[in-house]
Amino acid sequence: MQWQNKLPLIAILRGITPAEAHDHVGAVIAAGFEAVEIPLNSPEWRTSIPAMVKAFGEQALIGAGTVLKPEQVDELAEMDCKLIVTPNIQPALIRRAVDYGMSVCPGCATATEAFNAIEAGAQALKIFPSSAFGPDYIKALKAVLPPEIPLFAVGGVTPENLALWLKAGCIGAGLGSDLYRAGQPLSRTVEQAKAFVKAYREAVQ
Repeated sequence: MQWQNKLPLIAILRGITPAEAHDHVGAVIAAGFEAVEIPLNSPEWRTSIPAMVKAFGEQALIGAGTVLKPEQVDELAEMDCKLIVTPNIQPALIRRAVDYGMSVCPGCATATEAFNAIEAGAQALKIFPSSAFGPDYIKALKAVLPPEIPLFAVGGVTPENLALWLKAGCIGAGLGSDLYRAGQPLSRTVEQAKAFVKAYREAVQ
């Protein structure tokens, strides 16, 4: 992945609007986050993503989530988007993003999906939805995957259980509704971002 992995947590700001994006993205970066994902089912993402790349692209990996089509990758590349996160495995999409030099973290659940993603060039894997499988499943999956491929737990990760996913073999996590819910006050984002950073640092010290 293109970021340094000092803090391998991805902030998922699903539902963020262009008017809110600068303050909330700035808040999670100030807390220590190095990767921010704005899902493509958020309002006016075509405004938010390039604006955040321009404002924070030198400080963090700014990217898009819920990317479903190779054509969307083309559009995101024009915005200088650096991170592509998907909910599923589509090899053509992964290859397209890798060709652009993007970091790709596609969502998978099974060993078959994981190996198909790796073969297509994915540099990391998002185990989704993690809460449906549990840490023991990730331990089992990790046992057969190449050790150099980082796994991110996504779905149901909280500051209270983050350590369980790291102990199971994940390098980090993607953080959605427990970090940010559409329309929440900035103070809540600040509070939760700090809680996740604290939980991560305590888990790995």
